[in-house]
Amino acid sequence: MKFFKLLREDFSQTDRILFFTALILGFWGIFCIYSASGNFDFALRQLSWFFVSITAMLIIMITGHKKLFEGAYPLYGLMLLLLFLTSLLAPKVKGAQSWLGFGGIRFQPSEFAKIAIILMLSKFFNRYPPLNFKTFMIGLGMIMPPVILVLLQPDAGSALVYLVISFGMLIAAGTPFIYLGGLVGLGLSAIPPLYFFALKEYQRNRILVFLDPMRDPLGAGYNVIQSRIAVGSGGFAGKGFMMGTQSKLKFLPEPHTDFIFSVFSEEFGFIGNIILIILLAILLFRVINAGLRSKDRRCKIFVAGVTSWLWFQIFESIGMSIGIVPVTGLPLPFLSYGGSSLLAIFMALGIVMSIYIEGANNRNVL
Repeated sequence: MKFFKLLREDFSQTDRILFFTALILGFWGIFCIYSASGNFDFALRQLSWFFVSITAMLIIMITGHKKLFEGAYPLYGLMLLLLFLTSLLAPKVKGAQSWLGFGGIRFQPSEFAKIAIILMLSKFFNRYPPLNFKTFMIGLGMIMPPVILVLLQPDAGSALVYLVISFGMLIAAGTPFIYLGGLVGLGLSAIPPLYFFALKEYQRNRILVFLDPMRDPLGAGYNVIQSRIAVGSGGFAGKGFMMGTQSKLKFLPEPHTDFIFSVFSEEFGFIGNIILIILLAILLFRVINAGLRSKDRRCKIFVAGVTSWLWFQIFESIGMSIGIVPVTGLPLPFLSYGGSSLLAIFMALGIVMSIYIEGANNRNVL
């Protein structure tokens, strides 16, 4: 009874626009997964994870973000251990070791590591702002272990997300421009050696076919070509739910995960895409709004990390479907099949909603 009383009190103060936008996107994703896969089991599993995710979000909202900040460093250490065990023990699936299983439940530690990284950096940058070279370098040093561990899996997409999250949080923490510019320059200069010595052959092929998909139309470029066809064939209003031919005729690979946006575009067309992007934009704005309301520096930095995470995955997933960025395999938040990704996002939103509640009385902020 006490739980439900706290739930009523907190929900009456939290951002209900954020909550219901996330629910709409999550439900829409379940229908898209069913259409893309043609498999009711996939949709049922995603629905189960959806309810687990909502429950986790509400529990975290009631628990409060302050308790999670208190345990930020132990959570970060636990995630490093899980990432290490994943690289060491996880079975290879399509060439990558990304999944751990306990008691018949499989999960992807790299998704939950995003929350741990954001909590850790928020706490660290609040106490030690990256305003001088020493604290700036220490902050970078703390992000490198998870980046290296996911690269060993190999999962270049998650490593890239970690780096984008860190960069967004460095900006929010007030890092001097000269340090940020130097970091960008260092990253650009590292591209050639990383390309030739760090990337796997299939990862290099993804970059090459991004520049010219027709160099290997039946091999590495096939996914991009079929994805573009699916997006373009949707036209203005789309072909209708369950009416997409690219996924139904098995032309489009991984339609329920990597290329869910292509299936969505074919079925709902330009109008559907606009509605989807508006919903995602509303969600991102409400996340930012929670940070603006808060007077806690940790919360502002945390919100910057969550915004960077969601924005980048949205941009990357949609971008690779229409061929404007290389294919990385990153899921589209809320729509792509995957319980770990969905649960991690809703957990992060639970923290954001807790932050919103704390700042709910600051009515002078939009």
